[in-house]
Amino acid sequence: MAQMVTPEGARALIGTDLGTSDWVLIDQAKVNAFADVTGDHQFIHVDPEAAAKTPFGGPIAHGFLTLSLTAALQPSNAIVLQGIKMGINYGCDKLRFLQPVRVGKRVRVRGKLLGIEDKGGGRYLLRNETTVEIEGEEKPALIAEWLSMQAT
Repeated sequence: MAQMVTPEGARALIGTDLGTSDWVLIDQAKVNAFADVTGDHQFIHVDPEAAAKTPFGGPIAHGFLTLSLTAALQPSNAIVLQGIKMGINYGCDKLRFLQPVRVGKRVRVRGKLLGIEDKGGGRYLLRNETTVEIEGEEKPALIAEWLSMQAT
């Protein structure tokens, strides 16, 4: 569940592991739907028979599908400023795809607050380390510095 804190309270949490989201299954239907929306129908994602002949042994999720899931999973461990009127995704810094997610695996988001910057006018830029973990794997799918702007 999101933590409601003041900006000062958020500063006290810098460097703190904010926990994880629930696990989410990456199934073929989800991968196919993402392919349809983006137009990226590369065989490694949507053709299980052809993908089975690759070093992955089967289809893998699009990297950007994995990244896009963080938007839905992030709120479960996010910092939310008290009195917030609006929050928006501001972008990512240092995004790295470290390992593909095989179809049939589950992923979750782990968050860590890296910083909070007062931008004036009641606006605060929050910087979070966002890691997408793959169940049963030591290496994560991706790590990014996720930026969000919150207005109070």
